[in-house]
Amino acid sequence: MEAAPHILVVDDDREIRDLLARFLRKHGFRVDSAADGKAMWRLLETGRFDLIVLDLMLPGEDGLSLCRRLRAQTTNMPIIMLTAIGEEMDRIIGLEMGADDYLAKPFNPRELLARMRAVLRRSGAAPNPSEAAGADDLTFAGWRLRPGPRELLAPDGSLVELTGGEFELLCALAGRPNRLLSREQLLDQTRGRDAVSFDRAIDVQISRLRGKIEADPKNPAIIKTVRGAGYIFATKVERP
Repeated sequence: MEAAPHILVVDDDREIRDLLARFLRKHGFRVDSAADGKAMWRLLETGRFDLIVLDLMLPGEDGLSLCRRLRAQTTNMPIIMLTAIGEEMDRIIGLEMGADDYLAKPFNPRELLARMRAVLRRSGAAPNPSEAAGADDLTFAGWRLRPGPRELLAPDGSLVELTGGEFELLCALAGRPNRLLSREQLLDQTRGRDAVSFDRAIDVQISRLRGKIEADPKNPAIIKTVRGAGYIFATKVERP
């Protein structure tokens, strides 16, 4: 059991916490749970977790604020956010704060399980699309993308932190330079077929990537938008 992924469920509904703990343990995960942000931070101080399932609506500090604080401390901790059904703006904001995926309540635990497995694959807990495509480094416009160790090096050699979703999206784009890729194609390549299509998720990730690799994110030269069609990685990519 020590090798099983360790999951932290943060939700103020005790019935949901208990249900998810039983269900996930049945499927081989180790699980701890917290009813609010204070309890979450206490558990994070004493244990190592592979993924956090974080409810948006919590007493005290809400899930969006907690997600933002988590991302300020680490980009490596996968986060799946639980949101109210139909609240698309909350989902968009959650992704902007750094959540790797979202799921609307009420939900089927099996769908959450599928999304967790997909996010864990992207985070490096299992084979991911970037590794499947090969571990060769890619260079573009002075940048170096390293799929093996999952690193992005800036032109000055410094390490740029990316979330798991941002890294997979950059691998998908850089692996197919100067080709139009639709949002649907990018969703399929980075989030997996078990994720519900949500076009704005890709738009949010693209915006965040541009903020990290573009000299002028408002006038991008590397990741270009083709209105109504998708995106093009519009620069030369080499394998050194």
